[in-house]
Amino acid sequence: MAGRVPEDFAVVIDAGGTVLAWGAGAERLLGYRAAEIVGRPAAGLLAAGLPESARRHAVTGHRVATEVALRHRGGDRVVVRLQGTPLADSGPGRLWLVTPATPASVAGRAEPGAEALWDLTLAQLPVPVAVYDLDARLVAANASMAQVMGMTVAEMRGKTLWEIESNPPFDEYDRLQRQVLRTGETVFHEAHGKAPGETREHAWSMFMSPLTDESGTVRGVSAAVFDTTEQHWARRRLVFLNDAGARIGSTLDVTRTAEELADVVVTGFADFVTVDLLESVAQGDEPGPLPRDEPVALRRTAQRSVLDGCPESVVATGDRAVYPVGTPPTRTLIAGRGTRHTAGEPGMQAWIRSAEARAESVTKYLIHSVMLVPLRARGVTLGMVHFLRHRTAEPFTEDDLLLAEEIVARAAVSIDNARRYTHERRTALALQRSLLPDRPRDLAAMEVAYRYLPAGPGVDVGGDWFDVIPLSGARVALVVGDVVGHGIHASATMGRLRTAVRTLADVDLAPDELLTQLDDLVIRLDREEGPEARGRSGDASGEVGATCVYAVYDPVSRRCTMARAGHPPPALVLPDGEVRFLDLPAGPPLGLGGLAFEAVEVELAEGSLLALYTDGLVEAADRDIDVGLSRLRRALSGPAAPLEETCDQVLRTVPGDRPGDDIVLMLARTAALGADAVGTWRLPRDPAAVAGARKKTGEQLARWGLPDAVFATELIVSELVTNAVRYGTDPIELRLIRDATLICEVSDGSSTAPHLRRARVFDEGGRGLMLVAQIAERWGTRQTPTGKTIWAEQTLPEETRKP
Repeated sequence: MAGRVPEDFAVVIDAGGTVLAWGAGAERLLGYRAAEIVGRPAAGLLAAGLPESARRHAVTGHRVATEVALRHRGGDRVVVRLQGTPLADSGPGRLWLVTPATPASVAGRAEPGAEALWDLTLAQLPVPVAVYDLDARLVAANASMAQVMGMTVAEMRGKTLWEIESNPPFDEYDRLQRQVLRTGETVFHEAHGKAPGETREHAWSMFMSPLTDESGTVRGVSAAVFDTTEQHWARRRLVFLNDAGARIGSTLDVTRTAEELADVVVTGFADFVTVDLLESVAQGDEPGPLPRDEPVALRRTAQRSVLDGCPESVVATGDRAVYPVGTPPTRTLIAGRGTRHTAGEPGMQAWIRSAEARAESVTKYLIHSVMLVPLRARGVTLGMVHFLRHRTAEPFTEDDLLLAEEIVARAAVSIDNARRYTHERRTALALQRSLLPDRPRDLAAMEVAYRYLPAGPGVDVGGDWFDVIPLSGARVALVVGDVVGHGIHASATMGRLRTAVRTLADVDLAPDELLTQLDDLVIRLDREEGPEARGRSGDASGEVGATCVYAVYDPVSRRCTMARAGHPPPALVLPDGEVRFLDLPAGPPLGLGGLAFEAVEVELAEGSLLALYTDGLVEAADRDIDVGLSRLRRALSGPAAPLEETCDQVLRTVPGDRPGDDIVLMLARTAALGADAVGTWRLPRDPAAVAGARKKTGEQLARWGLPDAVFATELIVSELVTNAVRYGTDPIELRLIRDATLICEVSDGSSTAPHLRRARVFDEGGRGLMLVAQIAERWGTRQTPTGKTIWAEQTLPEETRKP
């Protein structure tokens, strides 16, 4: 801040720079008592170095008047104009008397008149003006120019600009003057820097004009210098505001947005800036109310400095910053309005001294000006931004505070948008993960491994899903699907489709029939989205859609039946390492309606590897899908490896560094149930066949070493075979499968499925299936190409299960 020097300000300094005397005016200006200062180096009072012109005068022993930046006892920066006068007869060591600088006076007293008034006007004009002759040597200058140059007119007279100040950019000014003398044309020049007699940088606009006589001959050159610092800063603020609008909020990431704010602010506005966010905001949650009687804890999300490594910081990025009750940061947060402070204010002093590291930092780096601006968006406080200056001499102004508030307000909206997006994405991701399998199940039919990889943080979570569904007869269904769109809506739709697939799989529908039913469901979901998503006629809007591939593998026959709905084709890796993509009819995507799906049955050798995936694995913005399929082929080819390693290998090499969509990869290595695990018998349609079926069952269980399961299994076989003989048609077949469970299946040629009902007291029938349901762990029926199959499963003790 600019200070007014008391008239009785007086300080005596010896040749070594030590303070010998300290007057009452100096105590009032800087707050130090004489006992604290006398005997100490005067350099400790400087907040910035002396101008070059002042140092030259001091060395030569001439009186000097200059602008000086001093450090107040409370930490504030005080800029005043002082003059140093060498004292005569002070012995071998020169003493200096420092007093307030007196305004330059006009030498002599002119008679009243037009010329005298004109001379007085030029001499006392507040704009620096100088006149140079044909050799570009100074002829005259007014008091303002002498003050800016830090020299008297007598000291400058007869010298060129380069001789007066032999440092850039005065060589350029000297060249421009000679150009005006040579061409006779006025030159306008703008510059930004620190004049020799100033302690702060200014923006200058200079007019160098030729001086001509009556004949038009150039006789000299005049230089008029205008201080345009305010206009310069106004333009800088507009550029800064435009730059901030372009650079802040480029991503939907809370941390990155805070870093962008810090990057912009520290470029020509503040010397050090920190962005502290409330803990909940940093985590993407809704911010809660601010406590008024408790310290406020925030998270240091970003900080930047003009110095490498942010040495001014006392809180590391990512750590907690605690604002004590009653301090300026806490009051600013609660008030919701930006504030401007100097380091010497009593309130700021209490805040600074509340932490030893903070007090040391303020003292070491001469932090003198602070702005505290709360991050607020949509009426909610998200955090706080600290702006500090130590290298920049000018303190923050009221205009700076208005600019800072506008920049922070824009950034706050971007941060709040990123927070809302992060919260929604995390919710959708949690919903999606909760609907997906936790870990591969242990299955006799195959070994399964899978990966779900969400897209990067700049993309909404998608509707990709997968599932492994155990079916009757030791069969397994594999499904991979992808819902159109992203976000919570896509995740919710995915959950509904996954549930529907499980329900339809339990009914044991064939893959093509299951996709047909799923297609109808997607159309109904689309129509139920509401009037905003439907056409005027109430038809499906096409907003809801999906692709899907569904496969059912039977380890007894080693046959796999598959169908797909607009989904990428599965890849098959043969036991010898050869990779080929199965030629399945593509089928329409789910939700179009009216188009048929076609299933294909493939016989798989034991140890074959089936790869199902979503398009995010093979499609990318920078390449064709054929390139992705070629990468997948290379990643899967070669000798067989553990499935977990193969999954990792595929995800490392196929999708690229930044996948633009979610990725699902499912690998299934097939197994086979041999003759030692399966018993099959053809039965005649004769009531006497029931006894034979029981006998064959007991013999088979004895060979398997399952004597404890004989009674229950014979009872199940008896009831199921009796139903087939009584109500079914030829052919009738009994099959027993030993897996992790004991499976009993009875097939016949009738497609009529039985129904479970409770028999009344005097009914002769109706108790068979009820008995089966009570004995078996689970039971059911499925349609086959030649009729139906009724099955029942029993849990086996751990020690008797087939490895």
